[in-house]
Amino acid sequence: MWKTIIRRVLIMVPQIIILSLIVFFLAKLMPGDPFTGSGKLSPQMDLNQIQAIKKELGLLDPLPVQYFRWIGNILHGDLGMSYAYKVPVINLIAERAGNTIWLSLFSVLLTYLIAVPLGVLAGRYQGTHIDGGISFYAFAIIAIPGFVFYLLGLWLFGYQLGWFPTTGSISIAADGLLAKFFSRIYHMILPAILSSVISTTGIIQYLRSGIIDNTQEDFTRTARAKGVPERIVFDRHILRNSLLPIAAFMGNTITGLIGGSVFIENVFSYPGMGKLFIDSMNSNDYPIITSLTLLFGLMTLLGNLLSDIIMSIVDPRIRIE
Repeated sequence: MWKTIIRRVLIMVPQIIILSLIVFFLAKLMPGDPFTGSGKLSPQMDLNQIQAIKKELGLLDPLPVQYFRWIGNILHGDLGMSYAYKVPVINLIAERAGNTIWLSLFSVLLTYLIAVPLGVLAGRYQGTHIDGGISFYAFAIIAIPGFVFYLLGLWLFGYQLGWFPTTGSISIAADGLLAKFFSRIYHMILPAILSSVISTTGIIQYLRSGIIDNTQEDFTRTARAKGVPERIVFDRHILRNSLLPIAAFMGNTITGLIGGSVFIENVFSYPGMGKLFIDSMNSNDYPIITSLTLLFGLMTLLGNLLSDIIMSIVDPRIRIE
């Protein structure tokens, strides 16, 4: 297993280099100067003064020099200074990361609690009304754009029924550690449910297909030919083998929800990294934009690595290969 992990980590090195190059050069292609709207430029400045500021910031250096300086700063934990917030970018991300991570983990928990039973029922009772109803639910959710689904959920359960809060991550009136904890959970329930419902569709369909395929495998026919009870055949042979890929999806599911937090956090004004990203786009805060883009890309690579590790643990055939 360790050889598999080391091999996957080594594969990630060139991927990270390519990712950093893409983020850096895309930032250079963005319109305007990196400090547009930062207050560093004044309408009274002439061209020479503007050029002096650019030279001081290193923006006139060759692109390779700028790239390696940027990478060096990142390796030392320096993501730059936010133009809009006037604080280090790493501090802003650290403040928002906790909210996004907790929301994503809560969503992953709900995703598997919903998707696994529905996928098992759809696969076990293939061709029945149960299978048809679950498949209809999955395809109906796929057909609705995510941001439209979030807005509908916010309008119905937040504004019309008033069951859940519509903004923020914690109530101002919450006093005490326990009260703040339950307030945070209460604010996460609706966005987590909506995110998990969107995320269940792929898992349901994949698990259903896995159960149907494993039902036709030789080891299933052999078990039935030996007179093994159907319940044991399903639990020990069909379901167990069908759940292996689903377990490996967990890494991608977590990172996918973190990266997809851009939509859900902005709909609910939830103070996480996704909302920070959109706010930075609106204010041309390039240090935050490049840092979060690179971070989201790295989390995607780490999610793939985590999925490979989980798969190598639950499936010995991966370790042999």
